[in-house]
Amino acid sequence: MSFHSFIPPHRTLMGPGPSDINPRVLSALARPTIGHLDPLFVAMMDELKQLLQYAFQTENTFTIAVSAPGSAGMEACFVNLLEPGDKVIVCINGVFGTRMRENVVRCGAEAIVVEDDWGRAVTPEKLETALKAHPDAKFVAFVHAETSTGALSDAKTLCALAKQHGCLTIVDAVTSLGGVELRVDDWGIDAIYSGSQKCLSCVPGLSPVSFSPSAVNIIQNRKTPIQSWFLDQSLVMGYWSGEGKRSYHHTAPVNSLYALHESLVILHNEGLENSWARHQQQHQQLANGFAELELDFIVPKAERLPQLNAVKIPQGIDDAKVRRYLLNHYNLEIGAGLGDFAGKTWRVGLMGYAARNENVALCLAALKDALYRN
Repeated sequence: MSFHSFIPPHRTLMGPGPSDINPRVLSALARPTIGHLDPLFVAMMDELKQLLQYAFQTENTFTIAVSAPGSAGMEACFVNLLEPGDKVIVCINGVFGTRMRENVVRCGAEAIVVEDDWGRAVTPEKLETALKAHPDAKFVAFVHAETSTGALSDAKTLCALAKQHGCLTIVDAVTSLGGVELRVDDWGIDAIYSGSQKCLSCVPGLSPVSFSPSAVNIIQNRKTPIQSWFLDQSLVMGYWSGEGKRSYHHTAPVNSLYALHESLVILHNEGLENSWARHQQQHQQLANGFAELELDFIVPKAERLPQLNAVKIPQGIDDAKVRRYLLNHYNLEIGAGLGDFAGKTWRVGLMGYAARNENVALCLAALKDALYRN
């Protein structure tokens, strides 16, 4: 048996992630590898922290990139903050809210579930009712942008309610960071995690996270050990601190961090609010085209996420056949439905570098062709 180099085709990625990667980011990935304790790399890390603070709109000192995907960022937030017996109100309106609940349970904490229909935003009134019924709750956890359905929740209002009742917040921003308005400090978010492969259009495998001073205080004053050694953020603080000599925790993914740095430089140069506006503009173009194809969104307009567009599959149309046709004939990837929506919806991503005119035009033309031939 002989083996050969793997040369993937050039796809247009318009699914739920990963997204198309800017050529500048791919170029950064190929730069020479240096040591993760090299003074030049450490200086780049300091810039990376500042760029992440800009993207999150926070002055939190402990803002870093976890050396693993967004799911690890999620787990890092829960295992560092929760202790056995803690009560956590978890808002669930899709797949990723259920993963939050699973993390709560695995930490030995108690999950109080606030449930909304899939395809709808989290209802603030339901959260407020749960907060009043459970005055001993310590945390509120919710997904800002639910990737499984394309629903966008009102993070500002949800965080304000949590604060009124003395709770810290844990927020999933995997699909929202860089794509829609997100203001960690102004909204009072205490722990937040995202992913490199969504609206930042970087390679998969990194999870930006940020912890407020209140969250850091909890991490540093726990009564029980953090159940994960690798994700124990008290051990990582010395590596990302930026103060004097860096302590060794693990070998950082050097080239991936080059790529994340470059993607954040691109975001900074464009301007955060300009990026939010671009995603909305491209979404509107896509929505107009969907209307012409008679494809209906599953999320009401006021709760719709511009960078993740979930539409109903028309009656009599073969989900897998259409997606396979797009991949084989147009090198175009769109996403299938998850959970309750499996086989019922398509998820079309407009994330980061993918949110541009030519991608929208290709997607609409390819879908029109695929639907005609189905």
